[in-house]
Amino acid sequence: MSNRKYFGTDGIRGKVGNKPITPDFVLKLGWAAGKVLARQHGSRKIIIGKDTRISGYMLESALEAGLSAAGLSAAFTGPMPTPAVAYLTRTFRAEAGIVISASHNPFDDNGIKFFSIDGKKLPDNVEAAIETAMEEPLTCVPSAELGKASRIVDAAGRYIEFCKGTFPSELSLNNLTIVVDCAHGATYHIAPSVLRELGATVIPIGCEPDGMNINEKCGATDTRMLQKQVRAKKADVGLAFDGDGDRLIMVDNLGNKVDGDQIIYIIANEELNQGQLKGGVVGTLMSNMGLELALKQRSIPFTRAKVGDRYVLKKMQEKGWRIGAENSGHVILLDKTTTGDGIVAGLQILAAMVRNNKSLYDLCRDMQLWPQVLVNVHFSGDHNPLESAEVTEITQQVETELAGQGRVLLRKSGTEPLIRIMVEGNKDEETIKSLADRITKVVKTVG
Repeated sequence: MSNRKYFGTDGIRGKVGNKPITPDFVLKLGWAAGKVLARQHGSRKIIIGKDTRISGYMLESALEAGLSAAGLSAAFTGPMPTPAVAYLTRTFRAEAGIVISASHNPFDDNGIKFFSIDGKKLPDNVEAAIETAMEEPLTCVPSAELGKASRIVDAAGRYIEFCKGTFPSELSLNNLTIVVDCAHGATYHIAPSVLRELGATVIPIGCEPDGMNINEKCGATDTRMLQKQVRAKKADVGLAFDGDGDRLIMVDNLGNKVDGDQIIYIIANEELNQGQLKGGVVGTLMSNMGLELALKQRSIPFTRAKVGDRYVLKKMQEKGWRIGAENSGHVILLDKTTTGDGIVAGLQILAAMVRNNKSLYDLCRDMQLWPQVLVNVHFSGDHNPLESAEVTEITQQVETELAGQGRVLLRKSGTEPLIRIMVEGNKDEETIKSLADRITKVVKTVG
């Protein structure tokens, strides 16, 4: 991926109005993608979904124009979770799916990501071909071959039924009160309906998007409001999604945050108990050591991939395993769907709660997370702060102090100009925080 000009680990992303997220660039991208994708399977239809950002209107129009010029038709879903677009791309046998979203980023960012005909991320060689086509002059097919535009009127209903179908038919949510935080994002009109139709009493928050409040002090990246509401309403559980619905973070009845590592442990453990586990679990370099140790106790194989759900998926496919996740809440269940899906993952946890008559708190008890501190540091310019001698030195110092009972991980974000710092150890939280602060100060100095 390092030699790519536009595509990062999760499509193309940036600040709206700055290249590459400009109308002219996205029009050309639509054209280039249309030229490349039209060669693939003979279908002439592309599914286009978006989250609730105000810039989505502008970008979908630009994409439509570019695709039409290349001779491909666009079928719009309106605001729809990323995994829903992957699902609809498969069911409509479309040439590809396009999602206009910057996921968990602020509203003034946006991005474009693609799904192939089978609902998976585009292969690297197809992304490379699109980048090559971007360098060619834009042309237009003859008028008789121009693409058309249409709207999929029942997109939400189709996806709601799909989600419900992943929940065991013999179970219901009749006795659960659930607070669901949709981050004012793409799940706002989906997740509450799924849970209600399965019988739950639903308390929705973060379900009033205005185009600019997506992810703002809510959702999977900021669970404080959800934690407060779960306690105040005496709810059984809380679910938080990010702006495009491919992440899930949960909150137990006591108001404790439950992250992707704990979620994937519960799912793997439940599949083992039900005699349905095939293979093991794929995590990432960021996955907590507590997850690895808890899985080891149950003799469940575990391996780590690079950070990024595309790398988790790749490792799952290599191993032939069905369960993978990032601790940020991307949970991929290949026996249910083809990509990370917050709603589907949440339903598997709720099923485990109902089947075992246990609270989320109880389901998490067998897994003890090591204290882990995550810090994001903005940097500017083309230099990489991680290449400085000062950062290398402080990292080595901290690793020495952890004495084999912890880890330090520093990496550049694949989607934002950030250095992500992770320090984890089998020590008290204040000690780990202090060690992370020391690294952070040095990274800020050189950044």
